[in-house]
Amino acid sequence: MTIGIGLLGLGTVGAGVAGILTTPQGRHPLVSELELRRVAVRDLSRPRPLDLPEAILSTDPEAVVDDPAVDIVVEVMGGLEPARSLILRAIEAGKPVVTANKAVIARYGDEIAAAAAAKGVYVLIEAAVGGGIPIIEPLKQSLGGNRIQRVSGIINGTTNYILSRMADEGAAYADVLADAQRLGYAEADPAADVEGGDAADKIAILAGLAYGGSVERTAIPTEGIHRLDGRDVNYADQLGYAVKLVASARCLGTDADGTVQLDVSVGPTLLPRDHPLAGVHGVNNAILVEGDPVGRVMFYGPGAGAGPTASAVVADILNIAGIREVAGAGGALDPLLAASRWRRCRLVDPGVSQHRNYLRLRTGDQPGVIGRIGSCFGDEGVSIRSIVQFDSSLDGGDAEIVVITHEVAEASFRRALAAIEALGDVTAVAACLRTL
Repeated sequence: MTIGIGLLGLGTVGAGVAGILTTPQGRHPLVSELELRRVAVRDLSRPRPLDLPEAILSTDPEAVVDDPAVDIVVEVMGGLEPARSLILRAIEAGKPVVTANKAVIARYGDEIAAAAAAKGVYVLIEAAVGGGIPIIEPLKQSLGGNRIQRVSGIINGTTNYILSRMADEGAAYADVLADAQRLGYAEADPAADVEGGDAADKIAILAGLAYGGSVERTAIPTEGIHRLDGRDVNYADQLGYAVKLVASARCLGTDADGTVQLDVSVGPTLLPRDHPLAGVHGVNNAILVEGDPVGRVMFYGPGAGAGPTASAVVADILNIAGIREVAGAGGALDPLLAASRWRRCRLVDPGVSQHRNYLRLRTGDQPGVIGRIGSCFGDEGVSIRSIVQFDSSLDGGDAEIVVITHEVAEASFRRALAAIEALGDVTAVAACLRTL
């Protein structure tokens, strides 16, 4: 039985999906049962990388959703609106949805999940995080019996490419960003990537799946790499670390009322060279799941691009197609599988977050400075793992001192940092990064 697909968007990912659906030879047998019946585009006259019948193209996405010949709606147009409204419109019509839209799911996941559960339809989102890396279904199913302690990852290929080049070649951030834009790894406006917003969208989704409840996207502390100095990448390397943009969600326990306490953040992070994520280079992504009893499991692969993302989209379509085949064309989809059974999750106050820190200070090059800095840390109970003065050619003869702390509450570290900034010997706090 043929299943009609309505495709919203024919950009990079949409064209990749259409390419798979229109060339089923050699693929899974179910692909031959999928028929691309309607496609929503912005401009009918725009050149396209593949030939599609003009009759199936439309500039009206609502008409694609409403078409009775469309059984499954695939949203790959991006952005918040009209994507959100179109997803809800499809659900209201009783049609399963496949989407790669992490921004919509991160912000409106609760609303979409509730609507899907009420109508008994699926909304599958494997392509929203990690491109071709299968992580959504493993978190929902394969790892469902574990107590997930932490989910962390390199989930933005653009920033990982930039940081890899900065580390390997000593290249300046601005120069590598320009190369990434020229190669198509970064958008003309790279803000969502380099300022951390894209990674924050994705970790919000992963945290919600791992811990069974929604995470307030706007409350996630987020820092990008756009202010990162190449000097810190170099110093980190000398100290045995790699700098990566890491998105992390860690469970800190459960309250008496069952609310899960989560520490979720995105930021440039120093990783010891033997850490599994430290060896992830270029545009690749990796997600590390730590749980009981599974231990550490890492999912690795290309995190973006037409091929990997389209692969994940079609995998979700096939998932729905397989369920329809079992249930029959008129069979209802189980609403308990359509949306997670949510429980309450709460992001903890950043002040109670426990982590190690990397701190680079610019100071006067004179005796006793390191001792005074150490005293400020000691007064707040901050244990120092290492403290190093680097040879520096800074103006005015200043020195640079790099401190790496042991794990400490953020509030205690910030109090110590305020005391250090007040020292007459310290001319600037040049950098402050997390360390795993």
